[in-house]
Parts: sequence; C-alpha cells; structure tokens
Amino acid sequence: MTEKLLKLRGNQRELARQKNLKKQQELSKSKAASDKNGNKGLSLEERRQRDADIMRQKQMAAVSGKVEGKEGAGK
Repeated sequence: MTEKLLKLRGNQRELARQKNLKKQQELSKSKAASDKNGNKGLSLEERRQRDADIMRQKQMAAVSGKVEGKEGAGK
C-alpha cells in the first residue's frame, strides 16, 4: 500500500513540475519589451532609433546588392 502512495505522490510532484514550467513559460512570454535582455536600459525612443538604423543598413545593403547584380549581368 505504501508503494502505491509513493507512486501517486511521485506523479503528483511531476505534474506540479510540469504545471509550474508551463506557468513560467507563460510569464516569460508576457514580458514587456523593456524587460528583455536586448532592450535593457534603453528607452522606447532609443529602441526605435536603434531599430530604424538597423533597417536602414539592411535596405542599403539590399539596394547595393541589386545594383551589383545588374552590373554583373550586363558584362
């Protein structure tokens, strides 16, 4: 009989672990942008400026890649 109780308690503990893990994952999903590692210490305006700079660099790289591709095709 004690063996059955141990098995049940072990299962209950495992279920509690799974429930807690799921709860922690849900909490981590609902973090604000300012709480995430890449954004710590930055204000909203600073994050926007950083992201805009990154997008400008990507766009310039894409445009220069297209220009180089057209020049190479004509030769």
